[in-house]
Amino acid sequence: MSKHSRADARWGETFVKPGILVISHGSREERWVSRVDDTIRGVREALAGIPVEGAYLELVEGRLIQDGIDRLEQMGVTHLLAVPLFVSSGSVHVDEIGWALGAYDEPRRPTDLKRLRVGMQLTYGRPIADDPEIAEALLDKAARDMSAAERARTGLLLIGHGSEEPWFYDEWKRGLLGLARRMAELGGYAAADAALLRPDEAAARVRALHERGAAARVERVQAVPVFISEGYFTSAVIPKRLAGLGCEYTPGSLIPHPKVGEWIVRQAAEWLQEVAVKGKEGEQVGEN
Repeated sequence: MSKHSRADARWGETFVKPGILVISHGSREERWVSRVDDTIRGVREALAGIPVEGAYLELVEGRLIQDGIDRLEQMGVTHLLAVPLFVSSGSVHVDEIGWALGAYDEPRRPTDLKRLRVGMQLTYGRPIADDPEIAEALLDKAARDMSAAERARTGLLLIGHGSEEPWFYDEWKRGLLGLARRMAELGGYAAADAALLRPDEAAARVRALHERGAAARVERVQAVPVFISEGYFTSAVIPKRLAGLGCEYTPGSLIPHPKVGEWIVRQAAEWLQEVAVKGKEGEQVGEN
């Protein structure tokens, strides 16, 4: 990762100290949490001088979202970028976390979360969707042992978690399809599609790719999971759904690929630039 140095600034009479909070789901598995923490450590090193904290929605005692907010406030942070480290804006967790942070007035669905105490100026960042760093990370994993000629005969299927609720389902599908198409273009795949974990959806999409046959030069199908970290879904659920379909499965997860950290760093650097521009504009207004 390249380093982005941003010093604290005083614009007019306003002291500005930006900070970053990366929010992930959480797990009882130490390896799951340590991989996320390693990614955040790399982000902290790349954003030299900017406070960066990791926090979890649940299951990690002492490291929950309010704990992370409190730590950044104790460091004197005045402007906060909260980055949801989730695959899709269709994740119900992305929606409820945004509401709990105060990014909008109402969640799209009922939630058990309580409003969080945020004493800083908040910007709620974006989840992964179909950003280029993520396509490159998945392609690095999927195409590592395949030649260009093999990819040209392969149909790519990305598989994500998804949701049964219409708006959330549509957002999941939109992002995964965009990611699959970006990967197909970068990697030279013959065709690309996406499926979510509805019971028969993965099987239907595998069959659809096979049926393209000679018209799309598809001789085989490769399925790739799109999950932040490995776990029950990547190791058990998806392989079971794909059993007997004549589909090659490439297991794994996004973390610990360094491109995930680069994605966070780019989002943070763009936001830091916006904070700086707004601060300079405020300074000019104060001088007039």
